[in-house]
Amino acid sequence: MVSDTNRPASHRLVSPRLRSNARSLRRRMTEAERRLWWGLRHRRIEGFRFRRQVPIEGFIADFACHEARLIIEVDGATHSTTKEMSYDRERESRLRMCGYDVLHIWNREIYDDLGGVLETIRLRLARNSTPHPNPPPLRGRE
Repeated sequence: MVSDTNRPASHRLVSPRLRSNARSLRRRMTEAERRLWWGLRHRRIEGFRFRRQVPIEGFIADFACHEARLIIEVDGATHSTTKEMSYDRERESRLRMCGYDVLHIWNREIYDDLGGVLETIRLRLARNSTPHPNPPPLRGRE
């Protein structure tokens, strides 16, 4: 086991329980999250690196690009209840206070138009930061 003093500062600030929950969520991603992750992973959008199920400020963000300070939340039916909407507003407010932009995407949007969702994310990334100076080549394309 690695001692807390040997971990990066960002890891020391995350409780073991929250870290465990994030790991569990990575193993049990929803179908919509899996589809979106396929489009975000390996720096596929302009060279930006995304992480999935990331503990930030006591919450777990579905996807986060720290470089562009962008969090993407994939919302399903449970996010339409009054209680969940209130929780989402509180969480989004705290994340924005930490300098993150939060983009909400509905499951249905991912299923119906993944390309359009990825383009929306690309545009938000472009608005939030400068592009990666050396994006990796696209695999399988010339």
